[in-house]
Amino acid sequence: MPYEPDDYLSRHFQTSGIDLASKVDELIQLTTPSTSPNLTLYREMLVTVIRMAQADRNRWDAKIMLQTLREMEHAFSTLEQFKRRRKVTVFGSARTPPGHPVYTLARDLGATLARYDLMVITGAGGGIMAAAHEGAGRENSLGFNITLPFEQGANATIEGSEHLLSFHFFFLRKLFFVKEADALVLCPGGFGTLDEALEVLTLIQTGKSPVVPVVLLDEPGGSYWQDALDFIHRQLEANHYIMPSDMHLMRLVYSAEEAAEEIAQFYRNFHSSRWLKDRFVIRLNHALNEATLRQLDEDFADLCKTGGFHQQASGEAERDEPELSQLPRLAFIFNGRDHGRLRELLNFINQPQAWA
Repeated sequence: MPYEPDDYLSRHFQTSGIDLASKVDELIQLTTPSTSPNLTLYREMLVTVIRMAQADRNRWDAKIMLQTLREMEHAFSTLEQFKRRRKVTVFGSARTPPGHPVYTLARDLGATLARYDLMVITGAGGGIMAAAHEGAGRENSLGFNITLPFEQGANATIEGSEHLLSFHFFFLRKLFFVKEADALVLCPGGFGTLDEALEVLTLIQTGKSPVVPVVLLDEPGGSYWQDALDFIHRQLEANHYIMPSDMHLMRLVYSAEEAAEEIAQFYRNFHSSRWLKDRFVIRLNHALNEATLRQLDEDFADLCKTGGFHQQASGEAERDEPELSQLPRLAFIFNGRDHGRLRELLNFINQPQAWA
């Protein structure tokens, strides 16, 4: 959803008896380009820190905020160089040994994703993480390590590389696993892998993360993910804990090529999406034909709160991303609820026969 500033912060300055607002504005003017679309956001960040300083929180709270801001700024800065490269986060067991069929499969996955010009993100450890990086090679790999009280080394492919980031907080590491991912591939693993799978699906289902391909990868004849899907169908779907359309948010495959093709297919026409106030905008690589627009109004009307689907050019509200201005848009007032159905819509407009 779009960002809305918190007016309480401004009211706080007005009632505190201290004119800090003008000092904050002065600092923003000294440090930020006047044309930046983020001026309001930077001001709110500074105000938030000042509010905490005025309250003089306990030292542990202050250290958490400091460490969080430092790690996020460092990660943003490091990852800026890879901004326009599509990336795939790969999860799986750190205990999978070399020579295991799933280890070989993960290594093949890394090599195949690199061939599709996709970078591979993992937690930088051993097992599936090492296999995926080994296949992709250092130049196509990103590692998000976690610092622990005991030694936590990165795998041989990523160790010592500028492509390796270390995080103090697990929650920040998990944020970047999802934030940077244009797709996610999950191999068999333990509690951590299942946690990542369910968290990712929850974030997408609730609209807290954009819809991206979530691929469940197993060896041919393997039953790890099929058993999990059977449980989801039997217990979650059958008891109406999830909607049947939520099952479209993931796909089970049995080869590295199938996994890569699933991701490539998703981006065949779909480029990206964003909220512009109450409108949901899908950027397209190819404009849609009139027959497709009519069919969207017929088959996917349930996704719209009001009105229907409209194809349009980039508008003034998207001037912060000029490099994408040439892409056509599909806009509608999305109900913000049924993201499984949204995935069905994206599958539909990714078909070449839908294009003008």
